[in-house]
Parts: sequence; C-alpha cells; structure tokens
Amino acid sequence: MSDSPAQKPLKSTLNLPQTAFPMKAGLPQNEPARLQKWIENDLYGQIRAARAGAPKYILHDGPPYANGAIHLGHALNKCIKDFVVKSKTMTGFDSPYVPGWDCHGLPIEIKVDEQLGRKKLEMDAVTVRQQCRDYAQKYVDLQRSQFRRMGVLGRWDDPYLTMSFPYEARIVETFYEFFEHGYVYKGLKPVYWCWHDKTALAEAEVEYEQHTSPSIYVRYRLLSDPADLAPELAGREVYTIIYTTTPWTLPSSLAVAFNPEFDYVALENTDGAVYLVAEALADAVRESCKMPEAKVLTHMKGTALENITFAHPFLHGRTILGVLGDHVTAEQGTGAVHTAPAHGPDDFYTGAKYGLPQTTNVDDAGRIRNGLPEYDGLHIYKANPIILDIIRKNGALLSETEVKHSYPHCWRCHRPVIYRATEQWFIGMETPVKDQHGNETTFRQRALDEIKKVTWDPSWGEERISNMIATRPDWCISRQRIWGVPIAVFLCQSCDHPISDKALNQSIVKLFEKEGADAWYEYPAEQLLSAGTTCIKCGHAAFRKEMDILDVWFESGSSWHAVLETEPELRFPADMYTEGGDQHRGWFHSSLLASVGIRNAAPYKYVATSGWTLDEQRRAFSKSLGNGVDPVLVMDQLGGDIVRLWVASVDFREDVIASVPLMKRLAEEIYRKLRNTFRILLANLYDFNPAEHAVKEFSALEPLDRYMLAKGAEIVAKVRKAYDEFEFHRAYHAINEFCNSDLSAFYIDVLKDRLYTFAPNAPGRRSAQTAIWKITEALVRLVAPVLSFTADEVWEYLPKVEGREASVHIAHFPAPEDLAPANTESLVANWEKLLAVRDTVLLSLEEARKNKQIGKALDASVAVTIPAALKESFDSFGSHFAELCNVSAFRFSVNGDQTPSVEVTPCETLSDITKCERCWRYTNDVASDSRYPTVCARCATALDEIGYEPYTVTQEQPV
Repeated sequence: MSDSPAQKPLKSTLNLPQTAFPMKAGLPQNEPARLQKWIENDLYGQIRAARAGAPKYILHDGPPYANGAIHLGHALNKCIKDFVVKSKTMTGFDSPYVPGWDCHGLPIEIKVDEQLGRKKLEMDAVTVRQQCRDYAQKYVDLQRSQFRRMGVLGRWDDPYLTMSFPYEARIVETFYEFFEHGYVYKGLKPVYWCWHDKTALAEAEVEYEQHTSPSIYVRYRLLSDPADLAPELAGREVYTIIYTTTPWTLPSSLAVAFNPEFDYVALENTDGAVYLVAEALADAVRESCKMPEAKVLTHMKGTALENITFAHPFLHGRTILGVLGDHVTAEQGTGAVHTAPAHGPDDFYTGAKYGLPQTTNVDDAGRIRNGLPEYDGLHIYKANPIILDIIRKNGALLSETEVKHSYPHCWRCHRPVIYRATEQWFIGMETPVKDQHGNETTFRQRALDEIKKVTWDPSWGEERISNMIATRPDWCISRQRIWGVPIAVFLCQSCDHPISDKALNQSIVKLFEKEGADAWYEYPAEQLLSAGTTCIKCGHAAFRKEMDILDVWFESGSSWHAVLETEPELRFPADMYTEGGDQHRGWFHSSLLASVGIRNAAPYKYVATSGWTLDEQRRAFSKSLGNGVDPVLVMDQLGGDIVRLWVASVDFREDVIASVPLMKRLAEEIYRKLRNTFRILLANLYDFNPAEHAVKEFSALEPLDRYMLAKGAEIVAKVRKAYDEFEFHRAYHAINEFCNSDLSAFYIDVLKDRLYTFAPNAPGRRSAQTAIWKITEALVRLVAPVLSFTADEVWEYLPKVEGREASVHIAHFPAPEDLAPANTESLVANWEKLLAVRDTVLLSLEEARKNKQIGKALDASVAVTIPAALKESFDSFGSHFAELCNVSAFRFSVNGDQTPSVEVTPCETLSDITKCERCWRYTNDVASDSRYPTVCARCATALDEIGYEPYTVTQEQPV
C-alpha cells in the first residue's frame, strides 16, 4: 500500500437525505391505526370547531338501507360525499356531515320473518317490530364501521336513523301536514301489487326486467244485432279480437275498449266468421291469427262500437260491454282492448266511466278467487295454462305464442308485479295549491316549477325527473306491513270517515317523540282519543286505527324536515343532494314532493347524479356472474386510500368501471408514484426549517424555482376550480400529471445537483428547498380530500411551522399566491421556450449516449444554435441551461430564424476542464483549493461548510 496522502472517500460527503417518510405505505395496517387516532382525538369535532362561524355548505346524506354490508356502489357514493364535504371545508366553509340510514321497510321485515319462522305467529306487533329494529341496528353498526374505514369523516356517533323516535315523529308530522291541507285521500284504485310480499308498491319501487309471457289473441262473439253496425253484417257471425299477455285477467274481463277516433273494418275470414278490428292493424291481425285471405266487408268509426255487447269467451252468461277509450293505440294488438277494471289504471278509469264493477278477484298473494273450479284458488301464473286450455276448448283462442318483453318487477324480491285494485292512501298530484305568488295551480305543477330552480348535474337530470313528475299517478303512500311508521289516522267504525283534528295529530306526534311509532300498536284507539269524540260525518262514537304503514320513500323523503330543519348545525334547503341515477324516481323524487307539499320549495339547490358501477366488460355486478368488487376486501388488501383514489379517477356522472385488477394497478402504478413523489419531496426537507431557511422574497429565488412555483400556482388554481365544480377526476388528473411530469420527471431530477452537492446553506440549495417546501405544503392540501390517510401522514412529516393545524383536514386549501405572485405569465412563457429547446438537447444527448460518445449527460458539453426569437429568453435564463440539461458546460449562439440545432462534445476531449470527483461535473476550477485537489471550487466550499477534514492514508491506515 502506498504511503502517499489521499482524500477521505468523498461519497460520504454528499448531502444525502435522511428519509423519515416511509417508502412503503402499509395502508391496510397503518390506516386503521390512524383512523383510531382520529376518533380518539375527535378530528371531526376539531374541524367543526375550527370552522365555527364560517359560511355554511350543507350536503344532505341520502340514507342507505340498513340491510347487509356495503357494496361498491355505497363506496362510490360515500367517497363522492366525503370529497364534497372535505373540499368545501378546506375552501373555508362550515360543512358538517350528518350521515343517516333508512331503517324501516319490507326487506328487513322479510329477513326477520325468515329468522322467526312460525314463532312470529305467537308474537305481538311491538315484539316483531323490536326484532326488526335490532336487525336494522346490526347493519347500521356494520356499515358505519365500513364507511369510517374508508376515511369518511362525519358525525358517526350520532347519525340520523329513520327508526329513531324523533325521526318517526317527524315522519308522521309530515304526513299530518299533507293530511290537514287536503292532499291525502283513501280510495279504491289499481296499484302495483307485489303478490310475493303482499303489499302495494309505489312507482319508485318498480323496476323493469325481461319477462316471458303468453301472447294470445282471443275472440269475443257479438251479441248485439250485427245489422245495427252495418247492413253488410246482417245475419253474420261477428266477433271482435282482443290481444293480451295476461290470460289470468280474462276472468275479470267486463268490457272491450275501442278508440273513438280509429277507423275499424269487418274482416271476413274464409270460414265465414267476421272480425271487427282497427283498420291500421288489420294486416297484423291477418298474420298473427293466420287468416291471410280475410277480406274487408265494410268500414265503421270506433264511436259506432260503443255500448254494443259481446259474450265472454268462456264465462257463459257474462255480457261484455263495448266502451270507448283514448288509451287504445295502434302500436300493437287489434285495436280492441279487453278491459278488467280491477287490473289496470286505464281499465279502472274506463270501468268507472261506464259504471262497471271494480272489485278484484285476485287476493293479496296473487291467487284467483271466485273463479271456475278449474282455476279457483290457484296462483295467477299457475292458472294461466288452465285458462288457456278453457279458452281453447271453447273455440275462442285464435293464436297462442310467447313473448319476451320488459315487464314491471318488485325491486325488492325481483318478482313480476301485477295491477290490483285495492283501497289505499294516496297523495293527489292534482291537489289545488297556490304558487309562491298566490296564483292557483296544482301540486304537480308546483313540483315542476321548483325543478327548474335546481341545478341538475348532469343537466339531463332535470328533464328526467320532470318527465317522471309530469306523468306519474297519484302517490300511493300506504303499505300493508308493520315495520314502518303507521298512517296514524282514526277511522269511524260506522262510515269509515277519518278524523282530521290538528290538536289530536299533535298529541300523536308528541307521543311518537317520547315512545316511538310502537305506541300506535300499544294503545287502543279510545285511550288515544279525547273522551266524547264523535264522527263529524255520521255522529258515531267508535273508531278504529288505520294499521297500514307509510311508504318508506315518504319516510326518507321527509329527511329534509327530520334532519335539515331540526339539526341546529344544518339548514333548509340543502346546498347539495348526490346519489345514483335511480334516485330520480326515488329519494330525489320523494324529497321534492314532500318538500314542495309542505314548504312550497325544493329541498335542494344542486343535485348531482352518479352512474352505475360496472365490470371491465361493462356488465352490471351480479352474484350469478361473480364479477362484484367488495370494497371492504379492497381496503383489507390494498387500503382505503386506493378505493378513494379509484373514485377520484373516474367521472362519477358516467357509468364507472371497476375490478380488483384495476384497483391493484391504481395501487401499484398511480398511488405508488404519488407516494414516492411525497417521499422524495419530504426527504429533501430533512434539514430545512422554514422560519430560518426559507427565502423570503419570490424574486430572490433561483429562476427555475420561481418557474416551478409559478407552475404550482397554476395547478392550485386548476385543482381548486375542479373541486369547486365537483370535477374530482379533473383534480386527480391534474395532480397526477403535475407530480409525474413536472416534479418527478423534471424538477426533482434537475435539482439533484443543487440539493446533494451544494453546501447545506448555499443560497441555491435553500432556494430549491423553499420551492419544494411550498409545493409540498400546497400539494398535500390539494390531495387531502381524496388521499385522506396519506395526506394526514405526509402532514406529520412536513417541516414544523408555528401555528400549523394538527391535521391537514383542519387546514385550508392553498391559494395560488401562496406559491407565486399573480404576474408570472412572462416568467412561465420564457421558461416554456427554454424547455422546448431542452427537449431537443435531451434527444441529442440520448443519441450521443447510444453512439457511445458519452456516458452520463454530465460527460457532455453542449452548444446550441437558437433562432433570434429565443435570444431574450436565453439572455434571461440561459446561464441555468446547463443545470436544466444536467450537462457540464453550455453555450448558445444566435443564427437567424432557424430551428434550434445542437452540438454535443464529450468533455474528456476538452483540455481546459477536469472532472470533479464529488459532483462529477467537468469544470475549469478543479484543484483550485489545494486541500481538495480532486474537487471543484464549489464542492470545496461545501466541504468547508460541512466541516470535512482531509487526512493522510498510510500503510498502517489502509483505506
């Protein structure tokens, strides 16, 4: 070993960051611990206290149903709401979030029925209701823990529940408001009926699915004198033909409807029979009924067919009346519509017009009653083939096939529903009311007027809900179950007239506040009524309680009253409602009607609609396909921030794609890059104290740092605008692009020389750290609404600043001027020109590398010829171009209007410069300090500042 002097290894003198922020996230393990810390420290309470007195922004939570664990649709919905609340909070609003649950209703009652079995028959209503309450509470607790696990902040310890006593009191109070103002009536009407669940359904509870039905053409023989219709028909055997897909309704057939505006023809078949059908459908009838050669004998108007009579096709002795109706169309069928008043709205109103019986002979379980022995007591679908056989044997069946068509189904049990005329409670859509100016109008029109005042996002939501309100029938609000809020009305036992007394109603509201809706089942009517109460209609003194319950959509639609108007931290109307697209017929719909009916105004100012969650083949999630994505499992395996990142990555207004592989790609490709960006930023602030080291004036910063702060200011403005417009996917893409392109691929890479080789307190290094600090401070706030756990973790590793909030979620968003002054347009424009030339230089360096002219970029000296238009930019910032391209030397010259050209020269071929062993640059001042013969002057200064002392290596002191 030589005994010549040698330098201490210089690698150890680099200012390498002492990383504290962990590289690996460990989200599944670390997020629950952070969540527990939030709960223990009451982070939500701290946020509320910090925003006390600020302007309000109220997002009202649509209540999910408390029946099972959450699914991906829940996760999408709750994350969107959390993005809204957190972004509004960080904008400076007081934005409380009160979550809620829908707890009543049939699905829970059915589950409890299954659990209780025959035991339910021995239990009173209150005991059964308590079982339902316990069941609902179980899933409230489960879903609450799962929503919290996603990082959603809110008043979780005190949510609103539709089964709580105060909420039940507000529901019945809302009903009484409608009742006392004349909106409510009880009447016989055909309603959607679920024979499986034995209850009426509202429009919002019906969904359309494919169903296969019999498709039949049946003839009805004319009993009236054919000659009265036309001389050509005298003495002929005349029929009309009806088309139906519901043979089970034929035992209830009482009339045949014709359109008074249609032209009808008498078709003579080859067997001599004559058929009366709409002229527009004659060819279709010929084809369907297999009588291609039938010829037209005569024509007549539909009005001529009113009050003629036909024989029922198989119920001998029943006369079928010819009636007129505008509902008869020429889209399909025959132009003659069989009419069963108990089984369809058009049939019902037509029957009422002609005085036909409206009694239904199908019971609540879908079984036919009072029918022929062959099918009496059978379920309608079991009766169908038997009825068809009877029609066939009577010679009345002209055609028989099957048709697959869209058909209404119960959205709970997914079985096909029927129309069934029963006595129900309704809210009349045509109830006369006054608008806000005192003009006479209708309840329906007031709702339509209020829709126009709301901002709908997407805009098509306005037309969709308007069309639904414009065409919907009266609102059927009664259900034949026990798990819900009863329609708390007393009915005269003599004449069935209801008591409408405001004082009595208020006493029931107070009773429900104290004891809940169970009280209706516990006390007899006489105990709830004042002594001496009599019926104002007939004078009778005995009353019974109505035992139907209210539609659960009425319950959730009353939440604006039960929550917004009663919670001191909230207010009516809400600034925002946001749910899935199905809520135009659900919660958006019922909330609008309830609010317009009682407050003459919409309950919301802004309604945002999210799309459906689909798999990567754009199929809906289903158990049969096994393509569902369990958000709880994703959180357990990847972390809650990954679920949140997925939600932010998509435009929630459209149908969104999800899969476990997609979530993993987000974790591995997007989240990891974002986290590593924060890690690198924080690592380079390890010795930075803003109070001591920050460069105070923007103009004193290095030009590149000023440029990056100006770019950061642009991102702040862009992201904040995206949050303001609820364009969370645009915020996501802007942040992601800034981190990957501007920071990781450019700025951090260019800064390595300044950060790692400059003296710790060198102005250039402190300038870089100042920019990094300001950018990190801004970036962590911008990502906080989305990456809630990660942002809070980053916040803890930021350099300490006096007065900083305990959590990023208490902080405000940055303003663009926090990073750069407003007048930086020319600065950015000049730098953009330099960066365009840089791209050309980098291509040339890569080519030189491929040709083995150089190894690293620092091995090169670059000469660039630029057009005159770029001279001003290069005069201002050209001295920094070597840093930009990470080369050892740079010079430029101007050559007219040519595009830039680049000449790369290997530094080792140049005689006037030498490579510094510390920073690896080629420079002409290596060995300018005799103490450090192998380093440049800049590195010598750095070595002095860090207290580096050279020493001599001898044989006894091996290196």
